[in-house]
Amino acid sequence: MTDYGTMPMTGLPKRVTVYEVGPRDGLQNEKALIPTEVKAEFIRQLLAAGHQAVETTSFVSPQWVPQLADASELLQLLDRPDGVRMPVLVPNDKGLNRALDAGVREIAVFGSATETFAQKNLNRTVAESLDMFRPVVDRARSQELMVRGYLSMCFGDPWEGAVDPHVVAAHARTLFDMGVTELSLGDTIGVATPGQVAALLEALGHQGISTDQLAVHFHDTYGQALANTLVALQHGITVVDASAGGLGGCPYAKSATGNLATEDLLWQLHGLGIETGVDLDALVRTSTWMAEQLGRPSPSRAVQALSKKE
Repeated sequence: MTDYGTMPMTGLPKRVTVYEVGPRDGLQNEKALIPTEVKAEFIRQLLAAGHQAVETTSFVSPQWVPQLADASELLQLLDRPDGVRMPVLVPNDKGLNRALDAGVREIAVFGSATETFAQKNLNRTVAESLDMFRPVVDRARSQELMVRGYLSMCFGDPWEGAVDPHVVAAHARTLFDMGVTELSLGDTIGVATPGQVAALLEALGHQGISTDQLAVHFHDTYGQALANTLVALQHGITVVDASAGGLGGCPYAKSATGNLATEDLLWQLHGLGIETGVDLDALVRTSTWMAEQLGRPSPSRAVQALSKKE
């Protein structure tokens, strides 16, 4: 990468953990089944690039997400280095059983901030879905597993419109009281703008939830993901979800486009002098390789720009 220099800003963290969701959230909506070995190589390359948190797969029913039906086989192909987070998403107690059998050290559960999306995604009300997670979180924590929670539709919902930040904060409080160790706030359809991000983080603070317990998960539907990330950093967030090459969307929300591209995020963070531990050049090569496997170019602006320089 050509070094154009860095220019720090006051009030930002010195280091940010990039939580890589490409192998799970990025690939789950691909229609053509990707060979398990290709997924494993993708994860190996992400780890080799310096990632310290890579969400690998999901123990969801193959009926609902056929792309991730090979979760157990995939994990058998991977080394799991000490000190590196490699969580898997589990939807219920059955999924937790499979995760425990696979020797997983961290799981994630996925909830909704809105009633309509909870029904479409989980076929339950928000309250019913939280009740479903409770025994999963209890048992995982009793086994000394870390538990990440996701809340989707935190800013806007395609069926309900704008989402009240105080409602989101109340659901977040329930998840922390349940025992989750980290909560990722999802802008699932990419409609958030910076003022909404600030308002939600303030509402969460009123619930006694500190920013060191939180992560942000932005989609770039309207080109706002990096602006929203910067505001989150200014409010103390130090964990940012992103997907290598900008892979991903949401199978239950047709207006959701891809996740924030990890490379675009790294260009911003490194330009601000923020440490991530991730090698941008190596990641560009990985995303270029993965795009070849998928048969289409990466939508990441940084991947497009930097791959042309090589």
